[in-house]
Amino acid sequence: MSDPTQIVIIGGFATTLAFFVVTAVWRARIQKITLNPPPVCAELPEDAETSPYETPSCTVALPPDIPVGKVPVWFYHPLDLLGVGFILLIFGGLVIASFSAPEPSSTTLNPSVMAANIAFQFVLAGIMVAIVSWRVNVVTWLGLRWPNWYWVLLIAPCAVVSMWLLFELLQLSGYMKWMESLGVETIQDTVKLLQESKDPKVIGLMVIAAVIAAPICEEIVFRGYLYPVMKRFVGMWPATICSAFIFSAAHGNLTALLPLFIFGGLLVVVYEKTGSLWAPIAVHFCFNGATVVLQLAARYFNLPLDTAP
Repeated sequence: MSDPTQIVIIGGFATTLAFFVVTAVWRARIQKITLNPPPVCAELPEDAETSPYETPSCTVALPPDIPVGKVPVWFYHPLDLLGVGFILLIFGGLVIASFSAPEPSSTTLNPSVMAANIAFQFVLAGIMVAIVSWRVNVVTWLGLRWPNWYWVLLIAPCAVVSMWLLFELLQLSGYMKWMESLGVETIQDTVKLLQESKDPKVIGLMVIAAVIAAPICEEIVFRGYLYPVMKRFVGMWPATICSAFIFSAAHGNLTALLPLFIFGGLLVVVYEKTGSLWAPIAVHFCFNGATVVLQLAARYFNLPLDTAP
């Protein structure tokens, strides 16, 4: 059976975009109706004396406030939709290009390419910071002044253990065998190279990319900017679904699509519950760091390690 990765991921990008647009239009229509309700006029007794020149006493019934979580969205405006389109264009284009590119190997993924990938991540995160920083302080934007930072010591390990349990459930459910039957690659290219590369520079740069660049840059792009902009226009849960799928699809691996989608949603929940980007950064750091340690330990100490998405 031919690998359906390309069709599923490209179709997923298109479906996510359509879902976002339709939800945004529907929500804008609903908000227009609820925020501009017809006036409620007091009924007068039948025997009351009224003048045709007097305006009845009317009041406007406003809808109650709706909880929106701890991630602020007040400083985003319609122009930020261009930023969402930019992110979709960048990651969608990279994923589509990867389908026609040769499979990464020790020759194609050399130290210079790895360094360029790391630099690209920081440049993209810097663009997101530049887009927002002229409107609001970065510390306020990302909730970096977090008084309860010590909660990451509990949140991060629990999140990592939860993801490991998810992987185990996927194994037991036959998910991996199903992926194999579809002809899908069950190991991400970066993980495969981490297992097989003999170039210490490549391994070192991959570790830097996984435990430093990805937790910082991907959180700024996906949770720091993409999610709250989407939340501003479609609400919390539709934005969680859309941003989590884009995050998972950006990795370009069909086997990893489901677990990374759940992981992306988990990172959004952690961000909303804490109000600080430090929390999802810590979770992402611990998850990637634990994965790197396990892969290197399995490689250098010949430890048995089940294939995980």
